[in-house]
Amino acid sequence: VTVTPEGKQAVSASFDNTLKVWDLDTGRCLRTLEGHSGPVHGAAVTLGGNRVVSASLDSTLKVWDLDTGQAQLTLEGHAASVYSVALTPDGKRAVSASGDCTLKSWDLNTGQALLTLEGHAATVYSVALTPDGKRAVSASLDSTLKVWDLDTGQALLTLEGHAATVYSVA
Repeated sequence: VTVTPEGKQAVSASFDNTLKVWDLDTGRCLRTLEGHSGPVHGAAVTLGGNRVVSASLDSTLKVWDLDTGQAQLTLEGHAASVYSVALTPDGKRAVSASGDCTLKSWDLNTGQALLTLEGHAATVYSVALTPDGKRAVSASLDSTLKVWDLDTGQALLTLEGHAATVYSVA
């Protein structure tokens, strides 16, 4: 689940292949976003609150207009399920975490993959970005977290210490 910046709406991702947009004052479902062919595992809202990006087990991401509920772009390029997505503060890029052991950086205006971040030995379950949008931190089945430079795509650090899968990072 993700919440719009002004705190008025939440967007939930579901294994029923949809996202739902909720009014947090009334509890009413405002709209259902349909278009993924597999369960939706993650979502992130732009700071402007007008777009949401969803991550699906169908190996794609979708960029949605929150006002209309229409899909604007489908981001294709991962070879396995996409589990998580994070957005840069300017809303221009997304970073996705996938079962193909990679992360990808995406241009949200064109839908093109900008970088593929390789280095994990297993599924990448979660990704978070630093407030300046320059670095990503990923969590993996390989029991590590990695810190990435989003300009170069290089892994800067590997954080070790967990004895099992790391499912989430914030």
